[in-house]
Amino acid sequence: MNTNRHHLLLTLLVAMSALAASDADAQTSAPRRGAVPKVVINILVDQLRSDYLEAFAPLYGEDGLQRLLQDGCVYTQAEYPMARTDRASAVATVATGTVPADHGIVGGQWMDRATLRPVHCCQSEAGIAPTRLSVSTVGDELKIATEGKAHVIAIAPWSEAAVLAAGHAADAAVWIDAQRGVWTSSAYYGGHLPAWAAYANQRRSIAATLQSTTWRPTNDLVGNFSYFLSGGMKQPFAHRFAGNEACSDFLTSGLVNDEIAQVVADAIASSAIGTDAIPDYISVVLYAGGFRQQPASLFPMEQQDIYVRLDRAVATILRSVEQKVGTDNALITLTSTGYTAEQTSDLSRYRIPTGTFNVRRAAGLLGMYLTAAYGQGAYVETTYGSEIYLSHKVIEDKGLNYGEVLGRCQDFLLMLEGVKDVYTSQRLLQGAWTPGIARYRSGYHAQRSGDILIHVTPGWTIESESGSKPPVAREGYIPFPIIFYGNAAQPQHFSQSVSTDRIAPTIAKSIRIRAPNASAAAPLF
Repeated sequence: MNTNRHHLLLTLLVAMSALAASDADAQTSAPRRGAVPKVVINILVDQLRSDYLEAFAPLYGEDGLQRLLQDGCVYTQAEYPMARTDRASAVATVATGTVPADHGIVGGQWMDRATLRPVHCCQSEAGIAPTRLSVSTVGDELKIATEGKAHVIAIAPWSEAAVLAAGHAADAAVWIDAQRGVWTSSAYYGGHLPAWAAYANQRRSIAATLQSTTWRPTNDLVGNFSYFLSGGMKQPFAHRFAGNEACSDFLTSGLVNDEIAQVVADAIASSAIGTDAIPDYISVVLYAGGFRQQPASLFPMEQQDIYVRLDRAVATILRSVEQKVGTDNALITLTSTGYTAEQTSDLSRYRIPTGTFNVRRAAGLLGMYLTAAYGQGAYVETTYGSEIYLSHKVIEDKGLNYGEVLGRCQDFLLMLEGVKDVYTSQRLLQGAWTPGIARYRSGYHAQRSGDILIHVTPGWTIESESGSKPPVAREGYIPFPIIFYGNAAQPQHFSQSVSTDRIAPTIAKSIRIRAPNASAAAPLF
């Protein structure tokens, strides 16, 4: 009996050991949450808004935006740490983890002091390149940490978005050529398209396809529009893409997200991305702005369909990542560029205080004032946007104190109607810190910004150089999220305000590399 018991116990111990070994093997082979992800997908959505994101949620599927919102680590109150954000400055800030004062991309264009002509943020003598980006990106640091072995690519509808997201050391940055309607890149990244981008051109030329393409609502429910106050049910839209603006219209339609997502899926499936222990990095830019860059009030049903197709694009990207490496082996981030095309309305019709501020006219008056104060001289060189550029040479030749001249300019301009505040270079660089001035200081670059920045009163517009009427100035907060999903992200929601410059150091920490060299912000988790 004792012998039988001994054999029974021995049998049980052997079986338990086998089960334990089997369980350990399973745990070793399974992906471990918190381990270094094999792939990071950093998604930046141009003009994404939380209010629209939530309003159109009943139309989404379960595998795209809903999945990120429900299963991701969601920071609901995101913001950019600088004033006057646009697409280029936003992309650069997310990629570098710092502000324009450091990374140098103060906008899509700025005035070149040497030539007094506007320059494009990614234009160089060698063509489209990130040479004006002054610091490193997450992708750059990953290349350094892996001695060039990591795959780093960027895919976007526009050149500046792709190049600034990719950084200096990326393997590829590809975008859609709005003139030719094809995927393209630049000589800076090797002068040839990756195989997956070339395949996209061979599979179907965007330009050729658009000739027979009509953009319609994704389904009948999307077409029955009822969210905006500008009207109830309307006739579903149908847009053809024709003429010289065909591809430009395509880039601001919901269809562009379908195209981007398919190319991202091809890049993941057909390349070596995610096939070894070295993490790879893909930056993706999608679109959530208005059709033809117009406010949603002008194209309300189109705006709704753009978000529905955005949801579908995110689902396509998530699916491709899961099929290649699995969710726990990937880290997906998603946020917005933080600005939006505001509605241009005739506020006077509703007796709301308004007006138009002409910067060139103000600069002319300023020049006459300085002449009266200091004698004859061309004190004002030029204007660009809401900025005024003074002639440093004239000020120096006359032996004037630069700080005193700026002080007089500020006092004079503050007397003009429609001016809420005036920020001089000296005030931004040397003045006392306040919460209001901090955002302007972060967006100011000494070599690329003007000597004087004019902040107009809400409700007023700044007359542009082209003569086209700009949107009415507003100071309302545009809500948008920062979402982390996958590898190191636990499902939870945070309502405190967080800044987008913390995305880069958070990604860097998750893949165990240094943050970009100008990033001083702390990781979010």
